[in-house]
Amino acid sequence: METENMGWAKFIKLGLLLPAVIAVAACGTMGASDIPAPDPVDTPDYVIGAGDQLQIYVRDNPDLSVSLPVRPDGKISVPMVRDVQAAGLTPSELGDELETQLSEYVREPTITVMVTGFVGTYSDQVRIIGQAQQPQSLAYRDGMTVLDALIQVGGLTPFAAGNRATLVRQRGGESESYTVRLNDLLNDGDIRHNHQLRPGDILIIPEALF
Repeated sequence: METENMGWAKFIKLGLLLPAVIAVAACGTMGASDIPAPDPVDTPDYVIGAGDQLQIYVRDNPDLSVSLPVRPDGKISVPMVRDVQAAGLTPSELGDELETQLSEYVREPTITVMVTGFVGTYSDQVRIIGQAQQPQSLAYRDGMTVLDALIQVGGLTPFAAGNRATLVRQRGGESESYTVRLNDLLNDGDIRHNHQLRPGDILIIPEALF
């Protein structure tokens, strides 16, 4: 009888310990693929980049109002003013610069600059390379996630090894690499792998080995 009671005691102890062991194992699995949250991005004012599409409105002068892209060299040309640096300026700063230069030809010009197509500065872009349907650089948006980026590039190709994707991030002047399980995110809906992105991130999607 004593032996039987000891057996039951061991069984009860095992039953009490098993949920704790499972919980610890589950916590370890979740943490293994976690990527540190990105540092807060302080971008109060949008900075124009090469490739951005601008709408420039000159009040009371419709002939001077134009819609045009920022050239690869970062400059724009508007009626009566050539080669104005636009990349690296905010829309309001560019408007002030255009007002200064146009004031030689127009009395007290008032100019509004609107960005209608966004690319952003080079350092603000997120790059998706490898086995994406449309590999490209994307303009970073506040709150942008891996899933947002994948939607913009059309998802993965049939040859992608999504669970071996790598996110490369600059942190403190050093490059850090993390594994991102894209198949688990897209096919299984595992939201743990929908990490937040930050400006300058590179998502590398390798090809599957057959």
